[in-house]
Amino acid sequence: MTTILLIDDDPLVAFTVERMLQGAGHTIVRATDGEKGIKILKDGKVDLVITDIIMPVKEGIETIREIREHDAKIPVIAVSGGGHGSGGNYLRMAQALGATEVLAKPFEQDELLAAVNRCLKK
Repeated sequence: MTTILLIDDDPLVAFTVERMLQGAGHTIVRATDGEKGIKILKDGKVDLVITDIIMPVKEGIETIREIREHDAKIPVIAVSGGGHGSGGNYLRMAQALGATEVLAKPFEQDELLAAVNRCLKK
């Protein structure tokens, strides 16, 4: 069974994504910011990380950098709805820093599951 760490500060988005992934048979561990997510990653076995970009405490770009320092091989999917700037810019930056896949919010379940499957096959 695949364990996915989901890092997102929006409870509705996190709940929805969790349900999508659980429906496909994945086990989900949630964190509300990058700081908590990094702690979970270091403390346990995680097969894939999905992280939002714009979050309090530790945002996604910094989180991706730390994930790569901790484990260069773990797949990371970065998601963003944009915020004050363009979501595409955040996602391009995330990819440049090591995100395996990127998804712009809102995304469909099939888009998410396809990205997860591509990451897990690498």
